Amino acid sequence: MTTLESAVDPAAPAFVANREALRERLAELDAALDRARAGGGEKYVARHHGRGRLLPRERIELLLDRDSPFLELSPVAAYGTDFPVGASVVTGIGVVEGVECLVVANDPTVRGGAVNPWSLAKTRRAGEIALANRLPMVNLVESAGADLPTQAEIFIPGGRVFRDLTRLSAAGIPTVSVVFGNATAGGAYVPGMSDHVIMIRDRSQVYLAGPPLVKMATGEVTDDESLGGAAMHAGTSGLADQLAEDERDGIRLARRCVRRFNWRKHGPPPRDPAPRPPRYDPEELLGIVSADLKVPFDPREVLARVLDGSEFDEFKPAYGTALVTGWGELHGYPVGVLANARGVLFSAEAQKAAQFIQLANAADTPLVFLQNTTGYMVGTEYEQRGIIKHGALMINAVANSTVPHLTVNLGASYGAGNYGMCGRAYEPRFLFTWPNAKSAVMGTAQLAGVLSIVARQAAAARGRDYDEDSDAAMRMMVEQQIESQSGALFLSGRLYDDGVIDPRDTRTVLGLCLSAIHNAPVKGADGFGVFRM
Repeated sequence: MTTLESAVDPAAPAFVANREALRERLAELDAALDRARAGGGEKYVARHHGRGRLLPRERIELLLDRDSPFLELSPVAAYGTDFPVGASVVTGIGVVEGVECLVVANDPTVRGGAVNPWSLAKTRRAGEIALANRLPMVNLVESAGADLPTQAEIFIPGGRVFRDLTRLSAAGIPTVSVVFGNATAGGAYVPGMSDHVIMIRDRSQVYLAGPPLVKMATGEVTDDESLGGAAMHAGTSGLADQLAEDERDGIRLARRCVRRFNWRKHGPPPRDPAPRPPRYDPEELLGIVSADLKVPFDPREVLARVLDGSEFDEFKPAYGTALVTGWGELHGYPVGVLANARGVLFSAEAQKAAQFIQLANAADTPLVFLQNTTGYMVGTEYEQRGIIKHGALMINAVANSTVPHLTVNLGASYGAGNYGMCGRAYEPRFLFTWPNAKSAVMGTAQLAGVLSIVARQAAAARGRDYDEDSDAAMRMMVEQQIESQSGALFLSGRLYDDGVIDPRDTRTVLGLCLSAIHNAPVKGADGFGVFRM
């Protein structure tokens, strides 16, 4: 393979400025993550610990193999909304008895672990990841059920969580539930739909309706233990398969359960079990992308700090140079890479991408998309040359490719370029974002300018004078709104990605994802749709 050579100068003023700007964004990310890890706050955390109970991340730490990594997903879900950051649930991928599992853990310190619209979306996304990548799912359950004030938003779509559990089972992907406390109403169906259920003596309470509601509905007077206690479900209803003595015993039983899956990956192992690290320091990733996203950068500088041995065999290097395509390996796994070099995509780039995606599918090779695009080129000349049909060619290839896709937004992701570079709508297996990145229909100034032009034309058509002061105020308001709504944390809070990551962790995150996706078969498409040539 060809070894990439770096031209980065860490002492250059532009590099230093870029690094400082990105560190500011990282500080904002760290503050958001701290809020998520704090759960319901010191008061409720202390109360939970005072009752002898573990926090969700403490349960996860005991569940996972010692010193193994945990790739947390959507950690800042609900950021910028009326709900707590993190959305009262922790999800992620970790190794249990040597098996990569998708773990979902309710946080009872946040409104009793009640399910709100964002925790529902986060849980559903976890189910999608488990099914697409053939990952066994372990639910660490302690939830008061639906957040009643928002029940209208979660009741009907919430049924998909239970549907997805049964579909995992039907696909031969095991599901486990460990019930640490309440699992009420809809929450009762999580253990009810799981293959394996573990309850904890004198702690677990699983019922469709608690004693007060039973009394209101039927007149029956009962108590928690008789109605839904762990001992009752272990000895009478049969819902519990194992009865644990305490939380740690429940986690021990869950690990033993996973050990008995006799689990095997269906995808090929890494080509190199001991891959060479990149030749260049990942710390330098902080200064490569400009603080001004209109300033391009060379994505090969990123690849030199992400790919094994900094080796990369470029495909069509002299054609369609605004898009870099080629082959490399990442933690021993072969990958094809599509990386934006100069933001705008022209016809040549779109055609190059379509051919490269076909080649990756023919070779059963996963694809990594590194986004930094302002979209497809516009203008009379480019329309006449067929930019629409060529862009459609690329999007067709992305949409119908069946090898796993991994997407990272490094900078800008605007317009249809977001689609062509495998944005969320095109269902990459995983999508992560750097803290400086932005995504929107178009840039803030361009969008505000378009609205201004339309307003001017409308005023002229009505024969009215145009108010320049109002126009300036409108443009400022629109730019501020789009700027805030296109930022990484805002979009991640609404689950348009699977997490905002530190650029220095890009290689590790992609490596964990590649390992996870190889639990499922890796197979290219047998055919594509009609390519408009």
